[in-house]
Amino acid sequence: MFKFKNFTYLIILTTCFIKAQNLDNDIKDKNILIVYGGWEGHKPKLFAEKIASWLEEKKANVYISDTTSIYTNTKLMKKLDLIIQHITMSEISENQIKNLTNTIKNGVGLAGCHGGLGDSFRNDEDFQYMVGGQFVQHPGDSINYTVNISTKKDPITKDINDFNLTSEQYYMHVDPAIEVLATTKFSGKHDPWIKGVVIPVVWKKYYGKGRVFYSSIGHSIENFEIPQVWEITTRGIAWACK
Repeated sequence: MFKFKNFTYLIILTTCFIKAQNLDNDIKDKNILIVYGGWEGHKPKLFAEKIASWLEEKKANVYISDTTSIYTNTKLMKKLDLIIQHITMSEISENQIKNLTNTIKNGVGLAGCHGGLGDSFRNDEDFQYMVGGQFVQHPGDSINYTVNISTKKDPITKDINDFNLTSEQYYMHVDPAIEVLATTKFSGKHDPWIKGVVIPVVWKKYYGKGRVFYSSIGHSIENFEIPQVWEITTRGIAWACK
């Protein structure tokens, strides 16, 4: 029995090591741009620094910008593998959004979370069409809610169980073409008319040749200390980077 337990534990450790190694291989030597800004309540700079630190550990080539004007740098945009954006609200010029959407269509990945991607540039339909959804409300503000994993077959959510967290529960308008990986159900406690409504929390999709990953979790930097949240986020980034 003792030997069997040790053997089982060894298999678990080996599986975790292989997964981590695959993640490293997906990101190593990739050219990744992090663009942050917008509403300061979401701590965009802290998010950018946290993600950049992790990417550098994985041996990625990281570029960071605090302005969307970087999207008009065609020389840089052509060499990228992935763009991670964390800009809540704000505005973007016609030339900048055109360059960004064309870059993703041509095969560069796009990843982001919470308002940094799901509540950017509220007046730009092209951006929302690319992302696959738009934030509209978070009833009750910061509340305890459950994230339900829709599939454990996808590499982004494989072996992750449902979990609870206390944060903003995003109610979003979404594109039916997205591939939903996790959802949440609204209790109706704060807005009774939405009782029982199920809204996507994590999804992936294609935009042209580019892969797009989004998670609505991430209101505070502490959200990423939750193991399931960090695992989903990093796996999603790696998937979008391929």
